[in-house]
Amino acid sequence: MGLTHPRHRRRPQTEGSANPLFGREQRTVARHELPRREMDPDTAYQIVHDELMLDGNARLNLATFVSTWAEPQAERLMAECADKNMIDKDEYPQTAELEVRCTAMLARLWHAPDAHQAVGCSTTGSSEAAMLAGLALKRRWQHARRAAGKSAERPNLVMGVNVQVCWEKFAAYFEVEARYVPMDGDRYHLSAQGAAELCDENTIGVIAVLGSTFDGSYEPVADIAQALDDLQQSSGWDIPLHVDAASGGMIAPFLDPDLPWDFRLPRVASINTSGHKYGLVMPGVGWALWRDAAALPEDLIFHVDYLGGDMPTFALNFSRPGAQVIAQYYNFLRLGFDGYRRVQQTCRDVATRLAGEIAKLGPFELITDGSELPVFAVRLREDIDNFSVFDVSAALREHGWLVPAYTFPANRTDLAALRIVVRNGFGHDLADLLLDDLRRVLPRLQTQQTPHRDADNAGGFAHGAETKNPQQPGRR
Repeated sequence: MGLTHPRHRRRPQTEGSANPLFGREQRTVARHELPRREMDPDTAYQIVHDELMLDGNARLNLATFVSTWAEPQAERLMAECADKNMIDKDEYPQTAELEVRCTAMLARLWHAPDAHQAVGCSTTGSSEAAMLAGLALKRRWQHARRAAGKSAERPNLVMGVNVQVCWEKFAAYFEVEARYVPMDGDRYHLSAQGAAELCDENTIGVIAVLGSTFDGSYEPVADIAQALDDLQQSSGWDIPLHVDAASGGMIAPFLDPDLPWDFRLPRVASINTSGHKYGLVMPGVGWALWRDAAALPEDLIFHVDYLGGDMPTFALNFSRPGAQVIAQYYNFLRLGFDGYRRVQQTCRDVATRLAGEIAKLGPFELITDGSELPVFAVRLREDIDNFSVFDVSAALREHGWLVPAYTFPANRTDLAALRIVVRNGFGHDLADLLLDDLRRVLPRLQTQQTPHRDADNAGGFAHGAETKNPQQPGRR
């Protein structure tokens, strides 16, 4: 037998060096209990990484309003600040200072009478911001009622049935009667008359939505404010208006500057928006602003020292990363007014063009066309009875697209629609690819004898277009 050269002799192998990566994985991986022993970090990473491949592609998710793209510099800043606790303003005073700057910028953007007197804060998203605004409305109403020697036991909140589900949660969590104005015919959101008709002396406020999640349309904020002004003249009820501008608050100032919806209307007491939607930040950050200190009762505010001064805080969440606030300031600094205008105009241009092209395909009719929020909804023509919007959604999912299908709430539960949200990062090229896939699936759907899917087995998530719990508007 020949001798093996020393360079060719097999050397001892260690567990983590030569063993192939997937050979290190255990036969079974713990999923619902802690494993007994530690694991190689590369192996643990690969296991988690591979499972996440089963998620949808965020960039192809046309259901969500949440940002799915950011500049590398913003991502770098977020990584650098991931360990900073936003609530610890004494330890991270400069992060707190950037939060203050952001609220001041928003106060000016939304035409606060005195940006220095406007009160605001960051939140984990527009839902928390809405909760804070609702709490301020309730507490303000309670103080006024008690000062007048009246009962403060039965508060109610008036809004359209199209509001985001966070308002239903607010009413349930904080014991406020939710009064919903139903849809009617081709009106898919709150009307001024409908809002005024449901108000009474126990109404803590009215919610107007700048950008409905159902179809992307703006509610007539100025008309609602005028109706509440008229109601005060006739009844004496001074009912504040809150604007849920989760999406529209970062669209209208840049694309619809002459639209009166913000603090230019004296009736508007507070506004919320979502920084991680059209504010262009990765999730999650939101913002809540009040017209002035009088709109936010002092007993809801806590005071902390930072930079040798006083900083009022108002939040439901405590420990949370400061990274998203930093990214918001980066975007404000990086883009400025003109940069935001360009980004949002591109989104609207893509939305309106895509809506028009889909309308040309034949089976679809536009409910909205993307000319307010860069969001639009479509339905099938009334004579299409062999496939449903839920079939269309499922067929597009086969190509990786997530396009939600859902039914509208009372009184339009007969209406089923598809909704497409155009965000920064979804440009004309991707829109053309979506159109190509839609053209591919339609011939197959048109050969069906009957619809295969409906609202009960759609299997999708409506992303804010969920139907509210059925109840009679204006009743407990």
